[in-house]
Amino acid sequence: MSAKQERHLRMIEGRVVSDKMDKTRVILVETLMMHPLLKKTIRRSRRYKVHDEKNESHTGDLISAIETRPLSKHKRHRLTRILERAT
Repeated sequence: MSAKQERHLRMIEGRVVSDKMDKTRVILVETLMMHPLLKKTIRRSRRYKVHDEKNESHTGDLISAIETRPLSKHKRHRLTRILERAT
């Protein structure tokens, strides 16, 4: 890629639901969508595996992650920062 072209990298925010793996966190990302027929707001959730190099996040933390190259079979995101610590 040249200096003129910038890749648009997708950022996701979610809550850590598992920190049992080494250098990997599972986060739950919830999105709101409108039901096409009922016009009611529905909550959809998806789990992502995120690479955490320093093992600094723990269950319950709210984190931000950025899309990156494939790091393993399921990991496609890297931890950028911890937005809120669990109490």
